[in-house]
Amino acid sequence: MAQAGPGREHGPALLGLSGGDTRGAAFATVSSMKVSPGAAPSRARKLPRASYLVKELERALRARIDEIVQPLGLTAVQYTALSVLARHPMSSAQLARRSFVSPQAANEMVSVLERRGLIRRKVGAEGGRALWIFLTARGERALATCDERVDDLEEQLFAGFTPREEADFRTMLRNGRDAVRAPREGAGAKAAAGKGAR
Repeated sequence: MAQAGPGREHGPALLGLSGGDTRGAAFATVSSMKVSPGAAPSRARKLPRASYLVKELERALRARIDEIVQPLGLTAVQYTALSVLARHPMSSAQLARRSFVSPQAANEMVSVLERRGLIRRKVGAEGGRALWIFLTARGERALATCDERVDDLEEQLFAGFTPREEADFRTMLRNGRDAVRAPREGAGAKAAAGKGAR
């Protein structure tokens, strides 16, 4: 499997700038909202919102990845699936979560990739009835070719960054992801604990 190079994460670590500016009305509405006098002070709202910029980047990068892997007969989502399977085999449910698709979409994708000989399913070493999905040698070769093309895309993405700025950008993305994810995961754990106590 091809290595993405110093400081690079394997696979489509960043996905998304969509064309056009459709945010005007939405942001105008949001910016016109007034905070009640009794509300607690908060940090000044910055527009456009960071969440909107992240989504723009995700959409633009996904579109570009679709373009560069299409000649290989793949989509950005299928490339993501091959990337995560290169780390270790997993179940269809796990692949759905890691590829950011629904379980039904993951099952359909697995069938397509299996017919093309890029992956295979078999019972895991620990036994049981669950089928695990493995990357085949053909899948590894396809992934290596895709990785080289996505490496070029990330070179373009970071062309205006110093190595330190690129590293800081990756760190900020991880920190932001973890900060948003933590409350949701904490709520899930509390809900599970509550059910167990009944």
